Amino acid sequence: MPLEIKILDYGDIELESSFLVLGRDCGRVRRVLTLGFLITGGPWPIVVDTGYRSNQIMETLGMRGLQFHENMIENQLARHGVKMGDVRFVLHTHLHIDHAGKDDLFPMNTTVGINRRELEYSVSGLMHPQYPAPDIKHLVDRLHTRHALRLFDLEISGPVEICPGVYVEAAGAHTEGSMNIHVHTAEGIATICGDVIYDFNDQIVEPFRITQAFEPQVTGNHGTSKRQEKAAINKLLSTSKFLLPVHDRPAKIEGGQVVGRLQDSVPGPITQSVPKRNWFPA
Repeated sequence: MPLEIKILDYGDIELESSFLVLGRDCGRVRRVLTLGFLITGGPWPIVVDTGYRSNQIMETLGMRGLQFHENMIENQLARHGVKMGDVRFVLHTHLHIDHAGKDDLFPMNTTVGINRRELEYSVSGLMHPQYPAPDIKHLVDRLHTRHALRLFDLEISGPVEICPGVYVEAAGAHTEGSMNIHVHTAEGIATICGDVIYDFNDQIVEPFRITQAFEPQVTGNHGTSKRQEKAAINKLLSTSKFLLPVHDRPAKIEGGQVVGRLQDSVPGPITQSVPKRNWFPA
């Protein structure tokens, strides 16, 4: 059975627009998705990212959480016939407040997989309070429970296979320990890329206030350099058939450009076609 990725809707967040795209609409509030992902078709279900703990916890960042009953992770999984205890691995692109808030709902025999550098980075204080105490303290409990936590050293080891067709790799952007999850589907490599990309249109299709050709715009929320952020985005565009960020709908990529948007699954039907941009006008 070919590997597929199902989209999990964990609710929305309202936040300041320039947090997502550097310098865009400063002071204006924008509402964005918060997605998770269910990898199916392999030996067992794999979940990538678990969303934020509660609406109230988002207020610690001055943001508004919009999470309702249907957005609860157990209800999202149930839409695909999966129970919490069925999930063998939970993988994290990184551990920010809106990505790792529901790990404690999974039993300890579900292994949570993260890049070791991200766990170190989460307790460094460099991006406090984006790593809330309840989430990180739970990971410490997993650290001391047999087989409950798996740590990768991706900057040193290179990519690591989780199961046939699924492997993780250092993202090289957003946070020092962020990782991408690559899934080999029947139509090509689909990459779950966390927050390396926030907004396809204003970062890649029509990059906000960028004049150079093939130059993506960076986010307004990154703990690495702008050069690293740009390079990481360009690497994704050149190596993946599909890209799946957490705060925007998945995109289909051809020739390094966004050509279509998908809705509920990858591979899946194109719900919006995006014309290729002519970088070399006559």
